[in-house]
Amino acid sequence: MSGAADRKRGTHDVTAEPPVLRIGPGIRRRRRALDLTLAEVAALSGLSSPFLSQVENDRARPSMRSLQLIADALETTAVQLLAAAGSPRRVDIVRADADPGLDAAARVRPLVSGHRQLHAMEFTGDHDADREFRHRNDELMYVADGSVEVEAEGRTCRLDRGDTLYLAGGVRHRWRAREEGTRVLLIAVADQAEVTLGGPGPS
Repeated sequence: MSGAADRKRGTHDVTAEPPVLRIGPGIRRRRRALDLTLAEVAALSGLSSPFLSQVENDRARPSMRSLQLIADALETTAVQLLAAAGSPRRVDIVRADADPGLDAAARVRPLVSGHRQLHAMEFTGDHDADREFRHRNDELMYVADGSVEVEAEGRTCRLDRGDTLYLAGGVRHRWRAREEGTRVLLIAVADQAEVTLGGPGPS
C-alpha cells in the first residue's frame, strides 16, 4: 500500500503543473544582498527605476536583454536570475507551453528550472547579437532549426540545423541568427559547479 502511495505521489510530483515563474523576488533579494538601491541599479543598467520596481513586484516582465542588463548591474547572470525563480525537483518536467516569466516578445525559455549543475535555454529567432558572452564553464550550442553565425576567438563559423559547437569555459563569443525561425539550444555547466581541466593521469 505504501509503495503504491509513493508511486502515486511520485507521479503527481512529476506531472503537476509548475507555478508561473516569478523573477521579481529573486532580483530584489540579489539587489538587497548587494546593498543597492533601485536608483543605483537603474544607473548601472540604463533602465528606469519605475520599470525596475515593476519588475521586482512582478507587474512587468523584462525582455531577455533587460534581464541581462539587470544581471550585469547585480554582478550575476540572466540564467542565474531565472534559476532563482524556479523550485527544482528531483524529476522535473518543463512543458513546451510553460510560462518563462519573460516578456513574450523575448522568445526565450529556460529548459531547466531552479539551480542545477546544468543550465539550458532555448532561443527562437534573433537576440542581442552584439552582446559578447564569456562563461566561466563549458557550453554546448545546438542548432535545432535554421542557422547561426558564431564569432569565437577571432574566428567566424556558420552552424546549420543539427550542428553543434562546443565552447570551453572562458572563451569570448557572440552569435546571431542567420534566418527567420532559427531555434538554438544552449546547454552550459552552471557557474556554481567546479570544472577541472584535463583527464586522469596515466595508470
